[in-house]
Amino acid sequence: MTRRNFLASAPALAAKGMQTGQDRPPNIIFLLADDLGWGDLGCYGNRRVQTPVLDQMARDGTRFTQFYVAAAVCSPSRASFLTGRFTARHGVVRHFRGKEDNLRRGMPLWLDPKQPLLPRLLRDAGYATAHFGKWHLCSSDDPDSPTPAQYGFQDHRVVVDDGDGQLRIPPGSKGWNLWEEALPGPRWADWKARSNELIIDETIRFIEQNKERPFYIDAWFFDPHAKLTPTPRQMEPYSKFGTPFQIYYGSVGDIDRQIGRLLRRLDELGLAQNTILLFSSDNGPEDIVIDNADEHGVGHPGPFRGRKRSGYEGGIRVPLLVRWPKGTPAGAVNETTVFGAVDFLPTLAALAGAPVPPPPEIDGESMVRALRGSAMTRGRPLFWDLREDTVGDLINRSPKLIIRDGPWKLLLNPESGHVELYDIASHSLEVDNLAAQNPEVVRRLSSRLKAWKQNPSAPF
Repeated sequence: MTRRNFLASAPALAAKGMQTGQDRPPNIIFLLADDLGWGDLGCYGNRRVQTPVLDQMARDGTRFTQFYVAAAVCSPSRASFLTGRFTARHGVVRHFRGKEDNLRRGMPLWLDPKQPLLPRLLRDAGYATAHFGKWHLCSSDDPDSPTPAQYGFQDHRVVVDDGDGQLRIPPGSKGWNLWEEALPGPRWADWKARSNELIIDETIRFIEQNKERPFYIDAWFFDPHAKLTPTPRQMEPYSKFGTPFQIYYGSVGDIDRQIGRLLRRLDELGLAQNTILLFSSDNGPEDIVIDNADEHGVGHPGPFRGRKRSGYEGGIRVPLLVRWPKGTPAGAVNETTVFGAVDFLPTLAALAGAPVPPPPEIDGESMVRALRGSAMTRGRPLFWDLREDTVGDLINRSPKLIIRDGPWKLLLNPESGHVELYDIASHSLEVDNLAAQNPEVVRRLSSRLKAWKQNPSAPF
């Protein structure tokens, strides 16, 4: 079946239930952790946290080592996954709070649902679509915010919060299926400890209801974002490390266990071979915050400088695991492809047979060849315009305007003129500023970055 014929027949196929067969496009499940560092999984070198399921997922699929999110904090990063646009394009430049705070900080009240959206493209191509878990794409206290249905999700259960997994939008607001157990109060800690399990429960339910047609599911966890409330049983394997490590490790380990439940159910239903599983994080690990030192600062950014809110590698470079037995090579480690969160929309839409908006409507590009195991060099740079202030150690405080083009990464402070240039392909630690030795590279990348800042909709 050609792509054109598939698109033309998508509604009819959806009505028939899209029986399994050679022409059926892949199922897609996007598993997203919150504040998980590049170095927080065993398959990325961590020797403390037990993540056997995700480590096996890496062995069964492809592990990418140069994957970048579009922001160093939650809401803008997540918005870019869905829109295929950099933050300057979709307008979500900081994390969402309440309405007054958002307006004061120059933020919209919600992600504009009129933009290109991956779930809507897939829904219109015949997919069953759902979102479970963290939302954080609108003001936390505005009942007039667009619901997930307006973004293309046919089913959802979420918490609309300030980033901490505590419900704030008024329960009973029209169109929302909310986890009311997440209301702030004495019972919230128990709910948070079970949240990974509950998200996977909803994911499995939706798969069972839609197993005869292709499905797309966001399963977005709240962990390991603080405040963390793991149970003694979840922390027990890490008791020798003491606080704060056992708190953090216990929460990460629970994500791994719950994903294991999902994988077993996919096998039981005979869906594993043609299901694309993607696992990543929205940004790097939280930095040390003195008033919450028992919960922050122990996530691992890997061998990189920077943490959450930082434009250095540890803030924006995160794990990406892709397992698709029918399509991706097993045991592959892709260390060369520069893969961005903005590439999710064109990549997954292409694999699903959905129409892919062309540049400059979106900023990402298809990484289908990379997923299938071919060597691939991206054609367009990645850009960042970071707005959140970095906390914690001064060494993590980066310039906020950034471009990654080929092996080079340039960070610029337009106000002061301070510039940093790193050859990321050779020296990813970002301590050897090569700007003085490479004036032509600085001139070329600075010019391109400033032009993008002036007009982020231009076809770069």
